[in-house]
Amino acid sequence: MPRKFEPIAVSSESTVVAEYVPDPVTAAAYQSEAELERELIGLLESQAYEYLAITSEDALVENLRAQLEALNEIRFSDAEWGRFFSERIAGANDGIVEKTLRLHEDHVQLLKRDDNSTKNVLLIDKQHIHNNRLQVLNQYEVGHGDGGGRYANRYDVTILVNGLPMVHVELKRRGVDIREAFNQIDRYQRDSFWAGSGLFEYVQLFVISNGTQTKYYSNTTRRQHLADASGSKRTRKTSNSFEFTSWWADASNKPIQDLTAFARTFFAKHTLLNILTKYCVLTADRMLLVMRPYQIVATERILSKIEISTNYKTLGTVAAGGYVWHTTGSGKTLTSFKAAQLASAMPSVDKVLFVVDRKDLDYQTMREYDRFEKGAANSNTSTAVLKKQLEDPSARIIITTIQKLSTFINANRGHAIYSGHVVLIFDECHRSQFGDMHTAITKAFKRYNLFGFTGTPIFAANSSSGGNVQLKTTEQAFGDKLHTYTIVDAITDRNVLPFRIDYVNTVRVGAVVDKQVSAIDTEKALLSSQRVSQVVAYTLEHFDQKTRRGQGYALGDKRVRGFNALFATASIEAARTYYNHFQLQQADLPPDRQLKVGLIYSYGANEPVEDGALDDEGFDTGGLSQDARSFLEDAIQDYNEAFGTSFDTSADRFQNYYKDLSLRLKNREIDLVIVVNMFLTGFDATTLNTLFVDKNLRAHGLIQAYSRTNRILNSVKTYGNIVSFRDLEDATNDAIALFGNKDAKGVVLLKPYAQYYGDYAEKVTELLDRFPLGQAIVGEAAQKAFIKLFGEILKLQNILTSFDDFTGHEILTPRQSQDYRSVYLDLYAEFRKAKDADKESITDDVVFEIELIKQVEINVDYILMLVQRYRDTHGDGEDTEIRAEITRAVDSSPTLRNKKDLIEDFVDSITTDGEIDTEWRAFIEARRSAELEAIVAGENLRPDETERFVAAAFRDGSIPRTGTAVTRILPPVSRFAPGGDHGEKKQRVLDKLAAFFDRYFGLSGGVNARE
Repeated sequence: MPRKFEPIAVSSESTVVAEYVPDPVTAAAYQSEAELERELIGLLESQAYEYLAITSEDALVENLRAQLEALNEIRFSDAEWGRFFSERIAGANDGIVEKTLRLHEDHVQLLKRDDNSTKNVLLIDKQHIHNNRLQVLNQYEVGHGDGGGRYANRYDVTILVNGLPMVHVELKRRGVDIREAFNQIDRYQRDSFWAGSGLFEYVQLFVISNGTQTKYYSNTTRRQHLADASGSKRTRKTSNSFEFTSWWADASNKPIQDLTAFARTFFAKHTLLNILTKYCVLTADRMLLVMRPYQIVATERILSKIEISTNYKTLGTVAAGGYVWHTTGSGKTLTSFKAAQLASAMPSVDKVLFVVDRKDLDYQTMREYDRFEKGAANSNTSTAVLKKQLEDPSARIIITTIQKLSTFINANRGHAIYSGHVVLIFDECHRSQFGDMHTAITKAFKRYNLFGFTGTPIFAANSSSGGNVQLKTTEQAFGDKLHTYTIVDAITDRNVLPFRIDYVNTVRVGAVVDKQVSAIDTEKALLSSQRVSQVVAYTLEHFDQKTRRGQGYALGDKRVRGFNALFATASIEAARTYYNHFQLQQADLPPDRQLKVGLIYSYGANEPVEDGALDDEGFDTGGLSQDARSFLEDAIQDYNEAFGTSFDTSADRFQNYYKDLSLRLKNREIDLVIVVNMFLTGFDATTLNTLFVDKNLRAHGLIQAYSRTNRILNSVKTYGNIVSFRDLEDATNDAIALFGNKDAKGVVLLKPYAQYYGDYAEKVTELLDRFPLGQAIVGEAAQKAFIKLFGEILKLQNILTSFDDFTGHEILTPRQSQDYRSVYLDLYAEFRKAKDADKESITDDVVFEIELIKQVEINVDYILMLVQRYRDTHGDGEDTEIRAEITRAVDSSPTLRNKKDLIEDFVDSITTDGEIDTEWRAFIEARRSAELEAIVAGENLRPDETERFVAAAFRDGSIPRTGTAVTRILPPVSRFAPGGDHGEKKQRVLDKLAAFFDRYFGLSGGVNARE
């Protein structure tokens, strides 16, 4: 008998089940994709989804009309429906963004009736979600050319909400890599989601499954992935790829992966509708974020606590609050925003105060909240502004610092706000809130709920011995633990990366851990000039390897190589000493080999305080000694010279220096920043992958500092690198056990080098034996085996490159690596061709690791350097080998392969004494113009408009596929002319221009852009 699921006890409508125990597996027979699909539809029908047997767009539109009539209890006349559909649902210029915007911010549309009266029409009912009707259809087909579809496509399973397609499910048979389903949707969205009236652009969520594993993600993840794939360089690198898909889970974070279990939980009617109406966030920059299960559970438990404490009259006590333990990097800001937003809409709540403990977090949180919903929250520059907001009924959510709130309380005894129902949410409640400020706040407010978010709670085991004995632990200060999502959960779900730790003991100084030696003397010994010099030499020697400077990837609108790093020191004196040594050791290097090194510190305690927390440094430079301040002034002057800025240590300018420095870290414009405590807590930069540590860390200070490095970015970044110049092994193991569990070490830390190297050696030996270079790989089975094996080698190499021991022990020579990459890319091109020809794809169970191939990208500079050598040696016998090397380099590069004829023609055309760079630019410009003219002539386009359209594409980094820009370049087409299919013509022109763009973007003469 199927098991019943008990929702979280406090609510009959919890979105996430409390615990999911799967039914015992009984099926043993092979299950085809069609059988998997039938099983899913059967499960949905059993949950009150109506099965819809329609396959044409006309029937889809007719059904939409009927559903909206039923939801709104009206009847459209044919004229009314025609107007409403073309103006309010499927406007000619609407794309994914406009349609998503309509669902999130404008779901009540105005219908103009035939008698000129108006009526509100809901597209989706967000107040009473059970009024919405769910339907499921399968194998919906968009024929080739139907309203402009590029290829015929048949969609697996689509879920309609009130007749609009909002969730798309793509299935693969069991045993096939789930990433294939992800790639399949890529093709749909490129080829046909926009076809006809574009109703499929209303899809908000995608679900991919191979029966055994099931994941979900938002349409932004897909849109970003497509923009990346098309070479667009101006896309925000957030949810850009398969790395950003999510598992569904129960409330105890146990993933629900099997399709049957997923269908019973995620597709339960109230769960799916809650996710679509409440737990998707459309940001100000039009990214759609869908929340993960642990974020939803935490939000609902906070709301439930507010409701219960209001009903049971326990406001103003610890029982009315609680804390959420979600590990650093798991998206606490989004969870807290959603909790604040939904709490502020509750009738009993007067104000929601979101309290941060540092000025910089105030600024960061405001920016994030503003991104989630423009104008939703109010920040304040002073206590006077805070007072105004507290007195303004329209300011529902207020972000402030604990210091400002404390000042307000001291200056405004008996203020009216204290009697209102106020929800206080504390961010990173691990330390600052314990003590006087916490007491002052809880004394002043009478009817409050107090909630805290933390990645590293204070337990009895890591609490301090001083202070108020009633406020030692997070639980004493905030109440019950409402939900837990530890670092182990996050790494298992691949929401953050594991750590790889090097304990570098080549620079130990005597027995400085002697307990008889005082801590101060120990620090002095550790700062000896000889030791610091060795540490800096090690850092400079290994910096490129640790931060993967040999690997390239796209970041925003540019292509960058590798990541960046922080260097954590034990004191201001240590930070200054290190800064000097970096300057000295780099003085003789050519400018392009020098690391850009920054420095920041301010007044504050240096050593971790007793409980392991890192003492917060404010922006108070006034408390620094004269010596320390003038040194910092000089370092900021160095920064000003490097970046053309004008900061100094005065209060406002120092704050702006902090903001500028953090932005340059995030944009990977600075290589290394030396810090004491700043940036080690609460700072997020996905491009940061390495932390060099020369300070004692423990407990949550250690986890906080390490966690700066483990944010997910792309498939090149597979772990956070910690390089420790102190023996922190025991402290690391203790912290991981405290904040994970006793078995967490195997999950949180990478395996040792020998294990990876053993796998690598075994696989490379197999590669050389089974697929020797020069021999063709014959047959589909052999090709698949090669792709799988070489993909595994690429992943292992990606991890091994940051181990010091790997240097010099690579088994494949650079030439062999290059040749194998060429073979891999040849197969990739062949398989892509088969897909594009719409043949039966043989790549069902094949996934190409193209992002890992791109790491070792050959750029145009390298090719031009070879061309220069080719010309210099022309005629003396060496030139043939260099010519072959140019061909090999181009063949092994994913981005240069489609430019091979250009490069070879250029080599044939070079003069004996011209400037290679200048000749290359002139050659590319001439070819580019000739090819564009051919497209214009062949498609009869408008020449000036086309030139402007292409110039804008090169400037913005991609060819725009939606919007009206493309229609301006097309020749006028009569709607009534035979064969005048405007949609097909537009698609063909876009395809040609996209291929042209791809060929010339990044080449001189394309735009500014030799990378």
